[in-house]
Amino acid sequence: MTSDKGIPIKNVYYMLTYAFQELRKNSYEDVEKEDFENIQDMFAEILYKGVSQQLKQGLHREYILRNDTIPTLRGKLDINGTIRNQIRQKRLLACEYDELSENNLFNQIIKTTASILMREKTVKSSRKHQIKSIMPFLSGVDELNPFTIKWSTLRFQRSNQTYKMLLNICYFVLDGMLLTTESGGYRMASFSDEHMSTLFEKFVLEFYKYHYPNLSAHPDQISWNYDVEHSPSIEFLPSMKTDITLHNGPRTLIIDTKYYGHMMQGQFDKQTIHSGNLYQIFTYVKNLDKDNTGLVSGMLLYARTQESVVPDLDATFGKNRILVRTLDLNCEFSALEIQLKEIGSLITQ
Repeated sequence: MTSDKGIPIKNVYYMLTYAFQELRKNSYEDVEKEDFENIQDMFAEILYKGVSQQLKQGLHREYILRNDTIPTLRGKLDINGTIRNQIRQKRLLACEYDELSENNLFNQIIKTTASILMREKTVKSSRKHQIKSIMPFLSGVDELNPFTIKWSTLRFQRSNQTYKMLLNICYFVLDGMLLTTESGGYRMASFSDEHMSTLFEKFVLEFYKYHYPNLSAHPDQISWNYDVEHSPSIEFLPSMKTDITLHNGPRTLIIDTKYYGHMMQGQFDKQTIHSGNLYQIFTYVKNLDKDNTGLVSGMLLYARTQESVVPDLDATFGKNRILVRTLDLNCEFSALEIQLKEIGSLITQ
């Protein structure tokens, strides 16, 4: 596998397997062995494997409201429509009824993504043929304008849980990766820093959930430590939500993940840690440790790609330890795991 933004594509795949446990199942076991030249090619393979598996289980169906003229009554009778049919001497009833259909938003997003990947120049011809082979099974599903998809409205239930990973892959392909062409078509841009940042955060969180279940890894909402009596305008304070919080008995480690094109900021020819990031983790720690016990620590965890200068800090402010570490994504994944386990040891030892 080659690299994207200096990160081996195989590592991006491994990050996805933590972020989406579905990729650890047998139906995806061959993906790891493939040689991908770019990330779009990898997404095409994952989508093909996932949709093929979904077709075996059956496509998700939802009740869709239909309006139709039919010989017998079904659902609710549309009086006005039926009268119009009678005037036209048509012996048909106008009816409104719900029908289970595969032509719903979930399948429409998948078909749209598959269709775009089939036209993408960076996807190998062999994978385009694979995707093409499953398209007839989606013949009753409409395609969408990808720019109109409201991703925040998607809701997953027991009946469609198997779609969660697939639609996240579709999100990475469609959201922020599309450019319009002069002919009005679409082509894919590179995998954006915004989406790598999302994947990096979810990967680190799920890594600790998987390898350290006793640490109860999860995002956490932190309350401001303020004087209630003398703070009448507290409702204007922003909320504080951590990326990852690890708990080991009374000890807590807050991890805030960061993925940037440039990890350091330059000021007067001097490279320093992003001040806003440091203020943020400092605020999280101090407000969570409201009794000043020193049992709460914080860490800024940067993803390292190809930069030579990397942020590094280990300091104690009052009683609280603040660290800045860099996770090297441009190495064998086994070495990447060791780095994360070394961070985990900060709270487990």
